[in-house]
Amino acid sequence: MNPESFVNYQTEPSQYRHWTLSFEGPVATLKADFDENGGLRPGYKLKLNSYDLGVDIELHDAINRLRFEHPEVRSVVITSAKDKVFCSGANIFMLGLSSHAWKVNFCKFTNETRNGLEDSSAHSGLKFLAAVNGACAGGGYELALACDEILLVDDRSSAVSLPEVPLLGVLPGTGGLTRVTDKRRVRHDLADVFCTSAEGVRGQKAKDWRLVDGLAKPAEFAARVRERALALAAQSDRPADAQGVQLTPLQRTLSADALHYSTLKVEIDRAKRSAVWTIQAPKGAQPNTVDDIEAQGAQWFPLRMARELEDAILHMRTNELEIGIWLMKTEGDSAAVLAMDAVLQAQAGHWLVRETTGLLRRTFSRLDVSSRSLFALIEPGSCFAGSYLEFALACDRSYQLMLPDDTARAPHIIVGERNFGTYPMATGQSRLQRRFYEEAGPLEAVRAAVGQALDADAAFALGLVTAAPDDIDWADEVRIAIEERVSMSPDAMTGLEANLRFNGKETMHTRVFGRLTAWQNWIFQRPNAVGEKGALKVYGKGERAAFDWNRV
Repeated sequence: MNPESFVNYQTEPSQYRHWTLSFEGPVATLKADFDENGGLRPGYKLKLNSYDLGVDIELHDAINRLRFEHPEVRSVVITSAKDKVFCSGANIFMLGLSSHAWKVNFCKFTNETRNGLEDSSAHSGLKFLAAVNGACAGGGYELALACDEILLVDDRSSAVSLPEVPLLGVLPGTGGLTRVTDKRRVRHDLADVFCTSAEGVRGQKAKDWRLVDGLAKPAEFAARVRERALALAAQSDRPADAQGVQLTPLQRTLSADALHYSTLKVEIDRAKRSAVWTIQAPKGAQPNTVDDIEAQGAQWFPLRMARELEDAILHMRTNELEIGIWLMKTEGDSAAVLAMDAVLQAQAGHWLVRETTGLLRRTFSRLDVSSRSLFALIEPGSCFAGSYLEFALACDRSYQLMLPDDTARAPHIIVGERNFGTYPMATGQSRLQRRFYEEAGPLEAVRAAVGQALDADAAFALGLVTAAPDDIDWADEVRIAIEERVSMSPDAMTGLEANLRFNGKETMHTRVFGRLTAWQNWIFQRPNAVGEKGALKVYGKGERAAFDWNRV
């Protein structure tokens, strides 16, 4: 890890440099007022509400605080504090200065943040209104696209645009093209015109083309925003009188080769380019009533584990690029995990339990789209049960130790009801459905085994693990598998894993990630974008891009 490039994903409102939050009844307003001198790295200024990773880290934190600290909030207005500009998108000079890996990780995190808005709208009743009160371009429009509604000021100058192709020689990297077609259902020929026009579309044409939902004159804009925000709030079932839970700072210790949290640890072996993740089961008495859960607040185990797991994933993805394989382990009592699941299921209708399940769902999904090889190692003392079985089901391979002569020590896995759809992937499928291509026979066999402690033989027979070596072969088989994996091309592994993890059906969100991987990874490296005279490199210098005119 390079200390100079270290990114910390932890923040809180008193540290914000780019966003302000205000509240009025069931409506929260999140205003973009990006500090142009507040870039995460030197070498660029965040002019015209252009953003970098630091801006989106704050946005992600603010949305999480609305979810957990303000259950009375039912709709969120996202708007700008600056005159005549909503958001001009990702900072172009930041992109021009950044490595390819930085650009891709930046796009992935911003994708996940925007997808999270839609996830909260669908599952938690938190609705979002983009109040576009000025020019709205690129990633700024992509943020608006992730909202439930877009209201545009009709002042004859404010427009929405996706100018990446004509200006930069790249594509909208956080789902712009996909949401324009799949979500907004803009006709493909009009979308073609829109996405190749640097100036964008304004006024009635923007509404007619389905690029926005409504228009308002400047004098009427504030009243219309309030009206639509209240209408969206009326669709929500978030509780008006609940007490929020403060998201206190995480308990985290970083060292040169390890991350230690209260519920998990990550140990890095740089020579082997691998990291061992060990997630702990709950310990001791756990609350089972909503009053006791609320009393524990952010220390309630499922919420604490989800927050720590998310932070560890983001840290490792951004700060440890050469660690190519994550070895997933669990440790503790399977009964404690299943008891935790029983409480989550029994109290599923409570707002805090629902939000915690949502955070777990989104965090497991971060594993799916992480460009790292994932192997699960199921050993004595493991607790791959119920929700914790998702760690193994998310992996590219899983190895379960078989101990035929020592059944007392033999590790077991346990399938729970929550493995059948509580934590769906971006495809909308459970990881069991993905594993078995939704075929009825294998899924019915697994469902018949719910609650049973499955040793390596039984798990292998059901197709739930990749291999079940005995104690004689275990060390060599696992070692060889890891060594072979880290010797292969990381680029090829990223492509292979993304294709194999997301088999079968597609959704808007899988297409967002698939197009990011396939298109942006290629276009972001082509000379037409990032060569010496590429569009991204010469932007703002008064020079024209020099394109290689060969179509490939």
